[in-house]
Formats: sequence, C-alpha cells, structure tokens
Amino acid sequence: MSFEQLHLIGPILDALKEKGYVQPTPIQAQTIPAILKGKDLLGCAQTGTGKTAAFAIPVLQTLYLRKRGGEKLEGIQALILTPTRELAIQIDDSFADYGNQTGLKHDVVFGGVSLVPQIQSLRNGVDILTATPGRLLDLIGQKVISLKNIKLFVLDEADRMLDMGFIHDVRKVIALLPAKRQTLFFSATMPAEIAGLANSILKDPEKVSVTPVSSTAEKVTQSIYFVETAEKRDLLVHLLKSKVPGRVLVFSRTKHGADKIAKNLSKHGIKAEAIHGNKSQNARQRALENFKTGAIRALVATDIAARGIDVQELAYVINYDLPNVPETYVHRIGRTGRAGASGMAISFCNGEEREYLRDIQKLIKMNIPVAKETSFVPTGVPA
Repeated sequence: MSFEQLHLIGPILDALKEKGYVQPTPIQAQTIPAILKGKDLLGCAQTGTGKTAAFAIPVLQTLYLRKRGGEKLEGIQALILTPTRELAIQIDDSFADYGNQTGLKHDVVFGGVSLVPQIQSLRNGVDILTATPGRLLDLIGQKVISLKNIKLFVLDEADRMLDMGFIHDVRKVIALLPAKRQTLFFSATMPAEIAGLANSILKDPEKVSVTPVSSTAEKVTQSIYFVETAEKRDLLVHLLKSKVPGRVLVFSRTKHGADKIAKNLSKHGIKAEAIHGNKSQNARQRALENFKTGAIRALVATDIAARGIDVQELAYVINYDLPNVPETYVHRIGRTGRAGASGMAISFCNGEEREYLRDIQKLIKMNIPVAKETSFVPTGVPA
C-alpha cells in the first residue's frame, strides 16, 4: 500500500515524499482512514511502529480541509497530550515535517523551562498544540490557553501517564474539553485503569492493535550474559571497549543505578550520561542531544525517561538490569532495529533476576541465546 491509496491531500503527500516516506506502516494504514472518517480511535501499539505519524497526518489533513472549506479556525483546534518533554518535542517536530505545506500553526509547551517564551509564542496563534499535562494546566490556570474550541484530542502514551503519576492531571484536562470532539487514544499496554479511562472518554471507537507487546523486533538479535551483580560494571566496560561499537543505550532499573553506571563508564574513558526522572528537563534534553549527535557514546536511562528516545541507526541496547515487568523488555529492545534496520539487544542477568528472565522468555515465546564470552575476566569489584 502507498500513502496515495490512503487518499491523502497533495500538500501532505509532497511533505512525505520530501522525507523519503513511500509506504505507511501497519498502524498508519489502519488508523489514518478511520481518523479521516471522524471516528474515535483506540490504538494499542508499541514504540517504533510509526504511531506519531498515524495521528499527526490525519489531524493535519482534517484541519486543512476545514480551513480550505471556508471554516474559520478560532483558537486551538487540536490538542496532543503526552507525558514527557522529549516526546512533546518529537511530536511537534513531526507536525512541522508533515504539515510544512498546509499553513497550519503548531506549537509545543512543557515544564522545566520558563513560561515566558512559551506564552509569547502562543500569542502568535496556534491550531495544533502538543503539551505535557502539568505545564498545560499551568497555562490554563493563567488563562493563556483555552480548550473550548478543541475538535481533536489525542492522548498519547496513556500507560506512561499512569506510570509517571500524571493520570489525575490527565483527568483534569479531559474535564475541560468540549463534549463534542474526536478523541484518539494511544497506549502501548492496557492496564485496568487505562482501559477504564479509554472506555470513559471514547465513543464507539475504532480499535487498532499493531505489533502485540509480546512481539520483539524481528531484526533484533538478542543475547544474555549470566553474570554476578559485582561483575556487571566490568562486563559493561569490557563490551563497550572490545565488542560493541558505536552508540549504546544502557538500561538501569533505578535512577541511582543509572548515575553510578554512567559515572563508572566515564571513569574508564567512555563518554556517558544518565537520563532519569530526577534530572531537570534541560539536563535530560541536553543528554539526549549529546547522544544523538555522538558527543557521548553511552546513554544510561531508566524506563520512564527512555520513553520518547528515538535515535536513528541505534545498533545496540544493553539491559544492565533486567526489568521486573516483561513487557518493559520488549519496549526497551524496540529502541534498536527500528524502521527495518538491524540491531542487537544484550542483557545481563544475575541470580536474583532469573525469575524476571523466565517471565520475559514466556512473554516473547523464545529462549534468549546465552552469549559466548571467553575473553572477559571478572575482577569481583563490587558494583
């Protein structure tokens, strides 16, 4: 299937061609027609499936056609609510890419930075706003933003909203939206509270589920090292110095652990930074930019902070700690092997994590091959 077959308008097709996009991903092929028909949508899709374009393209087309049809677009017409600054910026960038020929105005607001520049930017007018919950409510409270004209509402990464404690803010935002609107709801997983929220705000939704959470990227080669906790630090340094080339995304289960791992790598001459919820938004964005540009080689992340990291040509993901939620493993290794590229996911497993490994292998329906490492000699230095 081509994008032309989805009945997209010329300005958007031209923008997609400029980006080199020829064929829609499965979620795009299924969601775009439903959204263009005005249907509410419940989408379940893991990271790396092309989800942002799946809602950005039809939102742009819907508003463009209304404007071309003579409708005056007063105030914010579309609101995209997302949990992190990193995701918000990426989504706004997508609206810039796909909508550069539509004449529609888009903007993004998020916390951790001064309100003043965002307020000044919003005064220039905006049709499509991407926002994080806390900053949006701040701006609404200061009467800088009104949601009374919203026609399209997108709730993205709903499960991560729950994980990060934003669900109450999300409910406050929803209560301020017009009852008559089109709602698009996306979540990688559907825990009970998220399913209940979806049922309460969607009206006869089209349901789309692409790449089930138990599916790992086909082109990701997986391996596991059975290693004691005290040996993990040395094994990571060894791999990065002798086995693993290029940039590496390293996952830690805890914020404190992420800091320790990054510090140890730096001590051994491997440029690294940590990214987690205790870091300021500016620090997180700076670390991410350093990773994308290659200024640092390793980015050590916790799961919540990592949602929204989209780095092209990332060949390696290393699970320093195995996650205690098996679905999280799938999301982690989905950071590599994106857009058809190959990738490698390496995991460390100590004695206490064997149970986590069993749950992961049960979910993905395969045994992860054990790495054959002959040159690593553990020092026994405590981690």
